[in-house]
Amino acid sequence: MFYWLMKYIVVGPIAKAIFRPWIVGAENIPATGPAILASNHLSVSDSIFLPLVIERPMTFLAKAEYFTGRGLKGWATKWFMKGTGQIPIDRSGGSASEAALNTALQVLGRGSLLGIYPEGTRSPDGLLYRGRTGIARMALEAKVPVVPVVMVDTDTMMPIGTTIPRVVRVGIVIGEPLDFTRYEGMENDRYILRSVTDEIMIALQQLGQQRYSDVYASSVKKRRAAQSEPAPVEAIAEEPAVVAD
Repeated sequence: MFYWLMKYIVVGPIAKAIFRPWIVGAENIPATGPAILASNHLSVSDSIFLPLVIERPMTFLAKAEYFTGRGLKGWATKWFMKGTGQIPIDRSGGSASEAALNTALQVLGRGSLLGIYPEGTRSPDGLLYRGRTGIARMALEAKVPVVPVVMVDTDTMMPIGTTIPRVVRVGIVIGEPLDFTRYEGMENDRYILRSVTDEIMIALQQLGQQRYSDVYASSVKKRRAAQSEPAPVEAIAEEPAVVAD
């Protein structure tokens, strides 16, 4: 009830009136049945505009920090995330990543749409970065199509570090579903998982014409953070695979 209230009564009409979101390729989203919507990630507002412009309800895997904040802002964020059906995930890797996978499979198992950011975090500079293989495992284990989604100008509307959005028209481009049934039973083969993930990222790059960098966005963020430190730091390893921000 809260999801539909926010979409059609509270947030939806206001966001549509101010930012006038446009969409291309909405017909590519399956009318029924489970599917993964794999999107580039430019802004925190991506998780608002994508559900806003498509007909079917969807669930995003969201970082656990959105559900643990303190104070009025933390409470409001947690309330909004839970009310709109978002699911917290622990991105620390290991058993936490396995738990995130199981949660995603439950969402897909009930025939729902699942939103995932394959890059694992927001792009720090507008480039499209290497995808995490968690999305491939989900697609193969659940035996569902992956629909590539490109968010347009959401980073211009709300750059990283800002709290007040600019009035900019944003858009969403949705590509044709990708079918990976040819890899059935190979969800534990890491080479297949990398191949499937790369195919998804290629589809995103071609759909949105973003410049692509074959490194993890999280590694870029860590290196930049290290360079801003006054004292030298040790080399930073890439963080464990995650599936959403």
